[in-house]
Amino acid sequence: MSEIKGDKIQRVLQIYSKLLDGYVINKFEEAQVYGVNERSIQRDIDDIRNFLDVDSERTGILNTVVYDRYEKGYRLETLYKIRLKNSEVLALCKILLDSRAFTKKEMVEMLDKLMTCCVPKKNQKIVQDLIRNEEFHYVEPRHRSEFIDTMWNIGQAIRENRYIEIDYFRVKDKKTVQRKVKPVAIMFSEYYFYLTAFIDDEEVRKNFDVLNDSFPTIYRIDRIKKLNILDERFHIPYSSRFEEGEFRKRIQFMYGGKIQTVKFRYRGIDIDAVLDRLPTAEILDKDDDGYVVSAEVFGKGIDMWLRSQGENISVIT
Repeated sequence: MSEIKGDKIQRVLQIYSKLLDGYVINKFEEAQVYGVNERSIQRDIDDIRNFLDVDSERTGILNTVVYDRYEKGYRLETLYKIRLKNSEVLALCKILLDSRAFTKKEMVEMLDKLMTCCVPKKNQKIVQDLIRNEEFHYVEPRHRSEFIDTMWNIGQAIRENRYIEIDYFRVKDKKTVQRKVKPVAIMFSEYYFYLTAFIDDEEVRKNFDVLNDSFPTIYRIDRIKKLNILDERFHIPYSSRFEEGEFRKRIQFMYGGKIQTVKFRYRGIDIDAVLDRLPTAEILDKDDDGYVVSAEVFGKGIDMWLRSQGENISVIT
């Protein structure tokens, strides 16, 4: 049956309006209403689906028409919102700027992409105005290294359990050393991205403070001068896998070392700041002289933090 173009447009709009109002569209019933066959109604539904796919770029919301077997018809369903809210983009921009982890060129490019992809065009200037001053005065890290591609390649090696060889600039003696390691995680802390990895070479490990295999070594990614991903793979049993989330809770300033428990008295005014800084911390006691706190931590970074608190903290053990 041939269709007049105007009739088809009107029919599609009416079906779309029904879907927006929450109605379930039955092809047979709609075909009877409009005097067309069911194939025509199916084409109308496909046209609406195509429109919704295209319109998602404008609205940031991905809607589609799905078949409901229980209702024996088609209904409109919101799958997910593909755009961040203005407030979410603003928060992410502020966190990125405060991280000071990238060169200014990289930072500006990422902020622009985040804005373009995630904020409706009419609202972009609002968000841009709220970050413009901080973006203009952004201070890039002193190393001025662009390492995002290196970090991505390390991530692929982690995913595939491949050994890597790195030429690493060591600050303590200003030498570049070569290491073959098992990469297990990428982490971020205080302006820098880090690789955590395990070393097999006993000759190298004998100069480390901690020899236990359960503690990884830590490398700043911007100091990796050369990276080679090897074909050789390593295996870590699932029960022994490295869990960066648990490691993150226990490490301060990305200083490696053995695990230990620290106990101290806190006399400051904001105990929440301490508990946020040390996710494993527990309050053991509270009295007029403050809080007694215990926390499980990795390495020597905790010493730096404790000293930074001055008279607010006195170490017990």
